[in-house]
Parts: sequence; structure tokens; C-alpha cells
Amino acid sequence: MIISIVSLWLPIVLASVLVFIVSSLLHTVLNWHKNDYRRVPDENAALSALAPLEIPPGDYVLPYMSSKEDWQSEEFKAKLERGPVVFATFVDGRSVLSMGPQLTQWFAYTLLVGVVAAYVAGRTLGAGADYLEVFRLTGTVAFACYAMAMPQRSIWYHQNWPATLRSMADGFLYALLTAGAFGWLWPA
Repeated sequence: MIISIVSLWLPIVLASVLVFIVSSLLHTVLNWHKNDYRRVPDENAALSALAPLEIPPGDYVLPYMSSKEDWQSEEFKAKLERGPVVFATFVDGRSVLSMGPQLTQWFAYTLLVGVVAAYVAGRTLGAGADYLEVFRLTGTVAFACYAMAMPQRSIWYHQNWPATLRSMADGFLYALLTAGAFGWLWPA
């Protein structure tokens, strides 16, 4: 028997609230991610050099290539050898100071993960399923959602692996919280 997502609203919301609280503690109290980024030497000089360029918010790569021909050009190869090579995200400083929109998006994402876990479990498990069955299935789905795309940042954009592994560990913890909420509140 299929269990509807609507009937799983409570574990979805509980899992989202738990993940939101624990993620806030990891980032603000425990400072688990404090070493994810490093300071640029002579930060003031770097900021002063970049400010006049008025780079709009967005994702950038330096040197930039727009085609296979660029990749093969001697000019592009010279830029790579000269360096530096940069993958950067530029944002409006005011948006970083106001965390409201990011926190709202994060909570909406945790709800989405809960909905995906509910959908898969509701189509796979029936009412009265064993706690451990529900825990395993919803935990696996939640881990896939929270963590499995993280290595792409290190593979393709050279994000440092320790930061990626810390984020994946976060995803594992969030998956456990999600699995626990679903296992506990699964319909009888």
C-alpha cells in the first residue's frame, strides 16, 4: 500500500527542524567549517585590486575559455602556465550580512529532502514497516541528497578535499536525523 507524502508531513517537518538546528550548531557554535577557506595573502591589496573591476555577482573562472579552440590555443595555455587559475563566486556584500534569505533557502531545501525521502519510502514501504527498514531507506535517500554531490566540487573545481569531506560528514549526520524522524513517526 502506498503511503502519501501528505500523511508523512510530520516526519518531513521534524527532520527539517532537526537538520536546521544541528547545521546551525555545526556552523556557529562548533565552528566545524572554520578551515574550509583560507585567507588570501595581503587581503586588502587583493580587495583593492578587484573593487575597481566592479565584477557583477556570479561564478567566474580565470583564465576563461569559451570553446575547445580556446582550450587548445597557445594564448590560453600561456595564461594557465602564468597563473593564477581562479574559480570564484562574487556576491554582493550586503547579501552575506543578511543571512535571512540563505537560512530560508536552506530550510526549504531540508523540506525538499524530506519530501524526496518521504516519496521514495512511501512508494517502497507500507504502513507498519519496521523502524530499521524505514531508517535505512530514508537515511540512504537523505544522505544521497545532502552529501553525494559534494565531491564534484573537489573533482572539477579543486575545492579542498577536507572541506568536501566535512560537508559530507554533515550530510551523514543530517541523514541520521532524517532517518530517525521518519523511523519514529512512520505510520502504523
